[in-house]
Amino acid sequence: MVNNVSSKFLKLKKVLFIVGPTCSGKSTISIPIAINLNAEIVSADSRQIYKLLDIGTAKPASNDLSTIKHHFISELNIDEEFSAGEYSKRARQRIDEIFHRDKQPIVVGGSGLYITALIDGIFDSPPVDKNIRHKLYELYEQSGRANLLEYLKTIDFESYQKMQQATVRRIIRAIEVYELTGKPISLLQKQRKSADFEPIMIGLNWDREKLYDRINQRVDWMIQSGLIEEVKHILAQGYSPDVLALQTVGYKEVIDFLQGKIDFNDMVELIKRNTRRYAKRQLTWFRHDNRIRWFDVKDEKELDKVVERILEYFVNS
Repeated sequence: MVNNVSSKFLKLKKVLFIVGPTCSGKSTISIPIAINLNAEIVSADSRQIYKLLDIGTAKPASNDLSTIKHHFISELNIDEEFSAGEYSKRARQRIDEIFHRDKQPIVVGGSGLYITALIDGIFDSPPVDKNIRHKLYELYEQSGRANLLEYLKTIDFESYQKMQQATVRRIIRAIEVYELTGKPISLLQKQRKSADFEPIMIGLNWDREKLYDRINQRVDWMIQSGLIEEVKHILAQGYSPDVLALQTVGYKEVIDFLQGKIDFNDMVELIKRNTRRYAKRQLTWFRHDNRIRWFDVKDEKELDKVVERILEYFVNS
């Protein structure tokens, strides 16, 4: 194995990215790799950044967090909004700080949009304006989605064409950006600045059925570890079940169970099914990125060997 990286190597500003679908073993291999490279880990998970969302997001174990410094784990309250653009800005800053400490940055996660925004850039998005957003949601409630699209058509025809099947939230954000900046979001999205480091991207590739089996086992573990109690605790803190962070796989189904909309068995099966579907979407996203070097994993026992292969690949890149 490699024993740390030299200062000369760090000056090349190469950043290792460990990506792939949920349950593929990213967190498991990231710790020994980080130890070998004298690294800090930058999480690229859109839900692990929230406090209290622990079991349902499969956050790294406490001993892993104490062994290796992690960034973007449990940093925000559940009702705080956080975008890929904001992540891109903050993560680039953290990566610079890690390099300045003569440490190796490793980005670990499965949120494809976050990773793409970090590497390739995203437009300088203005912060959310609650007054404008409230006004637009009132317009939606009064006149419907079609009326929002017609309004978008008058200010940003390119976005209008692309957003025929988009969520109301995305349509409203496009209008909000125009009202804040006076510029169409479609124009701003073209004004992106790539990162000043070289990404070395690796992915973990499993047989689809084995990956799905790992997902099913993890869901069973989450339930046994207290996922339902975790959700009860969150709601008892006064958080609305409608906040965006809770409208995600695992939490949404448990909330439906607690509200009596589905029974226990349906809840478990829905979490498993929806997690498998999420993994499939992640794979589709990452397969389109030709920069990723995929490492095949046949079973969990192979992960140690995969770690060695990834270290060799990174150092020789």
